[in-house]
Amino acid sequence: MNIKPLADRVLIQPTPAEEVTMAGIIIPDSAKEKPLKGEVLAVGNGTKDEEMVLKAGDKVLYGKYAGTEIELAGEKYLIMRQSDVLAVIND
Repeated sequence: MNIKPLADRVLIQPTPAEEVTMAGIIIPDSAKEKPLKGEVLAVGNGTKDEEMVLKAGDKVLYGKYAGTEIELAGEKYLIMRQSDVLAVIND
């Protein structure tokens, strides 16, 4: 991937939304719940006021409306500030 976030921003690949069926009814993509977790793919260098604590490979939770969605080669990604990440998931 040729994207390098700047300053305190991170590039996240959201986990796919789970498809839920109820009694044979398939929920369309537009009605699926937006995923709130993902994997950090790349990080910026941080700023003089905020050290970058996230690293590539971290599994994270983020706010429902956090970040800016971008699409590259048919894949959707999020770019957001490190401060928009709520937690790191330790498996």
